[in-house]
Amino acid sequence: MTRRGLVLFGLMALIWGIPYLLIRVAVAEISPAVLVFGRTAIAACVLLPLALARTDIRPVLARWRWVAAFAIAEIMIPWVLLGSAEQHIASSLAGLIVAAVPLVATALAFVTRGRDRIGASGAAGMLVGLAGVAAIVGVEASSANADAMLEMAIVVLGYAIGPAIMARRLDGLPPVGVMALAVSLVAVVYAPVAFLQAPATVPSPSVLVAVVVLGLVCTATAFVVFAWLVAEVGPVRATLVTYLNPAVAALLGIAVLGESFTPLMAGGLALVVAGSALATRAQGTPPRAGESDVLGTEAEADARGGVGLDAGPAA
Repeated sequence: MTRRGLVLFGLMALIWGIPYLLIRVAVAEISPAVLVFGRTAIAACVLLPLALARTDIRPVLARWRWVAAFAIAEIMIPWVLLGSAEQHIASSLAGLIVAAVPLVATALAFVTRGRDRIGASGAAGMLVGLAGVAAIVGVEASSANADAMLEMAIVVLGYAIGPAIMARRLDGLPPVGVMALAVSLVAVVYAPVAFLQAPATVPSPSVLVAVVVLGLVCTATAFVVFAWLVAEVGPVRATLVTYLNPAVAALLGIAVLGESFTPLMAGGLALVVAGSALATRAQGTPPRAGESDVLGTEAEADARGGVGLDAGPAA
């Protein structure tokens, strides 16, 4: 991985290491739909003017179907289900489940014959990282709500598909323009639902702060940085950042909440770092002679009038 990739990887690990706690705080007083609307509306207010002022969004609008597909897979469905799940399971468990995203992304790349395949060393790295996450946050799935676990499974699938769409169908477009239109679309869709589910009283300051931070930092800033990361390292390796998110959450708990740091957590953190390093060193496998993407080119996909899902990177 390049130095730029490592910097982006570390930044994303930090930015996406805090949302699970904030979501847990927010959904204690507001509905998941209201939270999603708040996050995306705040992000849209930041990203849309920036996109209009600094980028040409006409190419983005020309691929509006792929932007909509990305918004649905990465934001619209996963975020409301994540909020719903965290009403019933611990935020740490949610983070552990999301750590399975790289495994799903790799499986999608194999099934769809994408070009960002990870070899044996990469697969071993992902398994080592997953073991480390389990050691850090603990496994309580046996006592978890079944519906919440199903919701989290859909979240994982969406998070694996989103970067693939970004890399293969939205490559070359200005990231700010793509993200601005995506979050704006989600905000518009959820606005009526949020109106109907609006809380009767003003939420507590902690909830308001959580929503603002989620919108400004974990959404507006994060999506632009993540788009750069996907472009730099490919969608499968980009999703490996989910291995470090629970580790960051654990360290923040120690620093802010005074939580204990057990030997098991220390060993788990070491496994997470080692597994991520091993997996991100893996190189994508180029397509074999005569092999083409399952979905064909963007023009072919547009001609079919459908929205396909390819798990390989653009290059």
